[in-house]
Amino acid sequence: MDDYLSVNRAQWNARTELHLNSKFYDVPGFLTGINTLKEIELPLLGDLKGKRVLHLQCHFGLDTLSLARLGARVTGVDLSDRAIQAARDLAARADLDAEFIESDVYALPQRLDKEFDIVFTSYGTIGWLPDLTRWAHVIGRALAPDGKFVFAEFHPALWMLDERFTAIQYSYFNDGPILTQEETYTDGGEGQFMNSVSWNHSLAEVFNALWTQGLHIEQFQEYDFTPWNCFPNLKEIGPDRFQFSHLEGKPPMVYALRAVKR
Repeated sequence: MDDYLSVNRAQWNARTELHLNSKFYDVPGFLTGINTLKEIELPLLGDLKGKRVLHLQCHFGLDTLSLARLGARVTGVDLSDRAIQAARDLAARADLDAEFIESDVYALPQRLDKEFDIVFTSYGTIGWLPDLTRWAHVIGRALAPDGKFVFAEFHPALWMLDERFTAIQYSYFNDGPILTQEETYTDGGEGQFMNSVSWNHSLAEVFNALWTQGLHIEQFQEYDFTPWNCFPNLKEIGPDRFQFSHLEGKPPMVYALRAVKR
């Protein structure tokens, strides 16, 4: 547990190799011009032309490079050295200008001393972090005055459920680390179980962490679908919209917010 970063870095290094070749991420499609950003986060991001954007926990950079395609001057950050190298390779192949930094979130202030108009992070990020106050401090430090934080994330109600999303197994609240062995959420990794350390974070924990850093939430929304086909028992109800087939759209699946630094 004291070395959760090494455990999770090893997991994401292994996942990177799988994800680059997966149908889920569709790297060939991205290289032909597909933008990977979704309908939930795009309106919150707004016009990106010329904006300085910091993308936290960027994995191997498809969303980061999609931000660049929309005109942003973007910097992506991830703790996985293999993911960062893959992101740099994809930037070169796609002829897109982006900076990529290998760092865990908490160590970023020692690696990067710049201000940004937007800090962005999305889908499956904060669960890998034990302390959201430290997370929010990094965000607040990186934002220029009146800068915006844009965040889309899977709803904490989902993380109460078991691996098949059929029964409650975990606490809604951050009661400490959750140690699991799990497969990746994409195709290509079936039967390959990897160690991971994660934490659940309630909505109150997220909001309070942001408020402590002077970030004012100006928009917040919850959604009864996920734009990613990344859980068991999902059915497609529309383009990039998936719900649990056995729960009929009843649980919240994603939430998103935009906060401004006053």
